[in-house]
Amino acid sequence: MKIAVAGGTGTVGRHVVALAKEHGHEVVSLSRAEGVDLVTGRGLEQALAGSDTVIDVSGINTTSTKKAVDFFTSASQNLLAAGKTAGIKHHVVLSIVGIDKATSGLYAGKLVQEDTVRHGGVPWTLLRSTQFHEFVPLVVKTASAGPLVVVPKMFTQPVAAREVAEALVNAAGQGPQGRLKDLAGPRLEELDGLVRAYLARNGHRGKVVEVPLPGPMGRAMRSGALIPAPGAAVGRQTFREWLEASSPLGGTEK
Repeated sequence: MKIAVAGGTGTVGRHVVALAKEHGHEVVSLSRAEGVDLVTGRGLEQALAGSDTVIDVSGINTTSTKKAVDFFTSASQNLLAAGKTAGIKHHVVLSIVGIDKATSGLYAGKLVQEDTVRHGGVPWTLLRSTQFHEFVPLVVKTASAGPLVVVPKMFTQPVAAREVAEALVNAAGQGPQGRLKDLAGPRLEELDGLVRAYLARNGHRGKVVEVPLPGPMGRAMRSGALIPAPGAAVGRQTFREWLEASSPLGGTEK
């Protein structure tokens, strides 16, 4: 099978590319660094030529609802249109647990993406996962102000990016299935505790300040609405295990 991976250089995408190759699939990665722009559609038709399946793990780092909606609308529509031209038989997409309970920012964009894929005319599979372990260093990077790290009050059940990639590659091999069981990590955690563990691992002496965020997103974070319902699929690697296997500053040891 030939698989095109949208966002193939990202946190999950690089694992999808590697695992798909390990499974014996031919793989093409779609990213701007590789001459493909999902938002404008530049290079898409040529890149998808001969592919059977698309795995879409593309994303955008933003808290703006408009930017997220615009990105996922354009990217999904372009992928689906080019996919039809190329004869794509299966469109696999990664989404986020709880997006229908916190409909702003990135989550609003993912809702639009899901709806576009469901009605896009290409047989599809949808997997929602919780935040990846790599979400914690991202929070530290974006929420640090001098010696302070301001962390939203949040319950989370982080999952290994590689295990998400495994689920996506397996889904690609099984054909269109609609929405799969949600996928979460093995332990319910509080974000501030994960941030403290990450800082300690990296020798950072900053002070963590936990704050409740306003609005629907903040309520969803602290109420546990972003945790999957009972019956979800559960990953193997805990955050602490991921942290111990990681080099300082979040890089994964080889």
